[in-house]
Amino acid sequence: MPHLRILLIDDHALFRAGMRMVLMDGIADVDILEADTLEQAVRIGMEPPTLVLLDIQLRGVNGLEGLGLLKSRWPEVPVIMLTSMHDPDTVALATARGAAAFVPKSETPEKILQVIHQTMGGTLPANGPSGTATASKPRLTPRQCEILDLLSEGLSNKVIARRLGLSEFTVRGHVQAVLGLLGVSSRAQATTEARRCGLIG
Repeated sequence: MPHLRILLIDDHALFRAGMRMVLMDGIADVDILEADTLEQAVRIGMEPPTLVLLDIQLRGVNGLEGLGLLKSRWPEVPVIMLTSMHDPDTVALATARGAAAFVPKSETPEKILQVIHQTMGGTLPANGPSGTATASKPRLTPRQCEILDLLSEGLSNKVIARRLGLSEFTVRGHVQAVLGLLGVSSRAQATTEARRCGLIG
């Protein structure tokens, strides 16, 4: 049986794919379940997960509204909020409703894993950097994986911004960060290098 069952609730498939990569690379013996809405998550017939990663901004019932629902269903299961907003009012409201921690979507993989590790009381079996495939892959954040995937489709910053609900300025910053992490200077080179590294198909 897997050591850890993580339920990931986020309505962006590309972000879930990036987060799955971070979790699989950083945690040994992990089973990742995915849902794109709260409604889908609560319909999953399963034993309680060990941990829930919940996006604040969801379609339908949003993360803040659904947090209480999850805590009433699984009172002992910690919920980490995935957020693009980190204002004090949102943090206070989510904490009052039972959130265990917050992770900005722009955080590094190392920081995301650190928060999960701390939330679980330091009990996670970590994957070491022994595998050559893992070691050779640039460590992109889940948000950067989203950006990279859309960038590889040839989309402009403006279209990517509209798809992800971000400002064009924010997308430009992410694109520059992705180029830097891949060690390239153009979007075309980024796509080629990402395929070589196995980051995209």
